[in-house]
Amino acid sequence: MNKRMLGAAAVAVVLAASAGVYFATGQTPAPASRFVLLDGSTQTTADLKGKVTLVNFWATSCTTCVAEMPEIASTYEKYKGRGYETVAVAMSYDPPAYVVNFAQTRKLPFKVAIDNTGAVAKAWGDVQLTPTSFLVNKRGEIVKRYVGAPNFEELHRLIEELLAQA
Repeated sequence: MNKRMLGAAAVAVVLAASAGVYFATGQTPAPASRFVLLDGSTQTTADLKGKVTLVNFWATSCTTCVAEMPEIASTYEKYKGRGYETVAVAMSYDPPAYVVNFAQTRKLPFKVAIDNTGAVAKAWGDVQLTPTSFLVNKRGEIVKRYVGAPNFEELHRLIEELLAQA
C-alpha cells in the first residue's frame, strides 16, 4: 500500500512538473495573430506590444463568460489610461449577430473580435474551453493563463506589477 502511494505521489510530481513547463509564464511569446474586430478593422498581437493586454476567449452561450464580463469591463476601465488593453475574442461557433448584440447591449468598452475560422483560438494553444484568458506583458510575452474566470484581485495585482515594468 505504501509503495502504491509513493508511486502515485511520484507520478503526480512528474505530471505537475510537466504542466509547469508547459504553462511556463513570462517566457512564451504571444502567438502572431490577427484579430478581426466588430467594426471590421484588424489588430495584430504585434500592435499590442508596449501594452499590458488581456486576451479573453469567450462565447455568448458560456454562462461563466457572461458572468465575468462586467468585471473584465471594470478592469479595463480601471487600467486603460495606464497602457492596459483588452481584446475579447468570440469563439468561431458563436453566431456573429449574437456577439454584436451582446457587445452593443452591454456597451463593452474594449475591443471585441470574432474568430470566424477558429485560427486565433488554434494559435493560442487550441483554446476550446471558455472562458480562457491570457495576460500578456509589454514585451508581448504570455505571463499568465486563466481557464475559467480569473481571481480578479490577483489579476489586478499582476496588472499593476506589469504596468510598473519598463
